[in-house]
Amino acid sequence: MSNSVYIIGHKNPDTDSICAAIAYAHLKNALSDKENFIPKKAGPLNEETRYVLERFNIPEPETIQDVGAQLMDIEYRRLEGVDGHISLKKAWELMIDRDVVTLPVVAKTGKLEGVIVNGDIAYSYMDIYDNSILSRARTQYSNIISTLNGNLIYGNPHAYFVKGSVVIASSNREDLKEDINRDDLAIVGNITARQLICIESGCSCLVVCGASTVDPEVEKRAKEHQVVLITTEYDTFTVARLIHQSMPIRQFMKREDIVSFELDDYVDDVRDIMRTVRHRDFPILDENRHYVGMVSRRLLLNMQKKKVILVDHNEKSQAVDGIEQADVLEIIDHHRLGSLETVSPIYFRNQPLGSTATIISLMYQEKEVEIPKNIAGLLCSAILSDTLMFRSPTCTPTDEARAKELAEIAGVDVTELATSMFEAASDFKDRTADQIFHQDYKVFASGDIKFGVAQVSSISKGQLNSIKQDLKIYMNTVLNSSDLNAVFVMLTDILNESTELLFVGGEADKIIADAFRMPVAVESYILDGVVSRKKQLIPPIMESLQE
Repeated sequence: MSNSVYIIGHKNPDTDSICAAIAYAHLKNALSDKENFIPKKAGPLNEETRYVLERFNIPEPETIQDVGAQLMDIEYRRLEGVDGHISLKKAWELMIDRDVVTLPVVAKTGKLEGVIVNGDIAYSYMDIYDNSILSRARTQYSNIISTLNGNLIYGNPHAYFVKGSVVIASSNREDLKEDINRDDLAIVGNITARQLICIESGCSCLVVCGASTVDPEVEKRAKEHQVVLITTEYDTFTVARLIHQSMPIRQFMKREDIVSFELDDYVDDVRDIMRTVRHRDFPILDENRHYVGMVSRRLLLNMQKKKVILVDHNEKSQAVDGIEQADVLEIIDHHRLGSLETVSPIYFRNQPLGSTATIISLMYQEKEVEIPKNIAGLLCSAILSDTLMFRSPTCTPTDEARAKELAEIAGVDVTELATSMFEAASDFKDRTADQIFHQDYKVFASGDIKFGVAQVSSISKGQLNSIKQDLKIYMNTVLNSSDLNAVFVMLTDILNESTELLFVGGEADKIIADAFRMPVAVESYILDGVVSRKKQLIPPIMESLQE
């Protein structure tokens, strides 16, 4: 992630924003071997763009909906999980060795089973008054042997102590038989007679203290009675103090209501949750809920922001979500200066041309990088799309000249390519009003007024009329579900170079009437010669609102 740079166009991307991102990523990768430049898109493709990518055999960029910092962007701690069967003593040693206060308990499948913190272990020492808890915890004999630094004389170390209590065989010989019940775990000193009494009384496990061996008769009787026989050099007091530390951590670990996060969770959301919880460390899970590591408040300080280059826009409202949390390196655009701010100085190239693709094609020329045939096809298509095949007032001689040069490299005819693209964009069948509306939709603001403008272009007036009513209804849905003051849709007839402007919103009709010095309309405005949202619609609206 650290050497990846995402190149992204605006939300509801058009052909220019998608093709510019792909072409600029190709150029940047040709010029640098230190970073990996990856084109992304901030929304679904429209049909025109899909046609262009398929025609020139270019894969569709992946969608990224938020560039805010995620847990996958930080150096989280890849702390190895532990098995729920390990002893409390082993867990404590691991905490000290790893310098942590929390251990994740993970199943063999990789699923998180629970967490245990040092406080849980402390609680187990301070709050145990029940001498049968060792069996109720189903303590494995291997845990007992390890905790007591003991030696197994007889028995299966993988078996479990599951019945009875822990008893210290310290009574006189006459009372000892009454103290030991069947299935108990007896702790006894290095006295052969006492050891034999414990075995005859039916204990299931005998721990002999202060010894490394036992009398052969004791070993023989233990085998006959199927008693697990363990020796330890520790004295009886030490064994009595340590033996509860052999219990498995699953007896004390937290299983429910565990606060965990996923790799794709955003850092800001994680911080908010951490503020409400007193834990120091939290487990991280992947998309399959498998444990992958631990995160703490301290680690969030080492967050690496996503590196981003923006193309074809410089308005915050049009940028991918989370842009304020990203590290914006460059902006390549051909629109008016917008509201986007950066923390540090960046490379910002903004030229009054008809297409961002034109700027990028010039950058290939300036850097003396050869444009591949398929990239030339993308750039040419983007210029034709944004300039409406040179009909838009935004089109400059540079745009037209570059488009024709790129067409020659790509081996395509400008008129045929443009016509095919516009036909693909004009095919509205099987597409919802939502899809049509959002294929080229942007939000703008001036002072306290915020409005959205969608543009639908076609080479057929009849096709535009066929979707007008559905769009009118959908526009109200957009207005009612947002904080916008007005919503507009440009139905642009490419061949006749005119736009029918639909509107909804309390002041929408007056905004357009004031901007174009026209009588207030009821249904829509016919704007002859207006085909460019950027150059012919937005500027007069902004001027009117500022006045």
